[in-house]
Amino acid sequence: MKALHDYDVLHSHAFVLMPDHLHWLISVKRDDSLNIVRQFKTLSARAMARRFGLREPLWQQGFSDVAIRDSDTLIRVARHVVANPLRAALVQHLNDYPHWDAEWI
Repeated sequence: MKALHDYDVLHSHAFVLMPDHLHWLISVKRDDSLNIVRQFKTLSARAMARRFGLREPLWQQGFSDVAIRDSDTLIRVARHVVANPLRAALVQHLNDYPHWDAEWI
């Protein structure tokens, strides 16, 4: 199975890995988000199973996606995504949370 980056089909703008879910803001180069998410879930679940011996499913079924049409909205959504640990009161300062990144911040 090819890795996602071998297909050159997505660009990652921002993500935050929360204790029980992931927020990931990506742009897709073609309308293939279902296959991209499916492959990400499959490959990451296999890697976690090998590394940590996980036997239970890592990801829940399904995902939600939203079309963003302009750069101002994209940046606003990226800020919202990475602020999740603050809203969840996991940290008081975003830089104290280790599992996030965004290309503008």
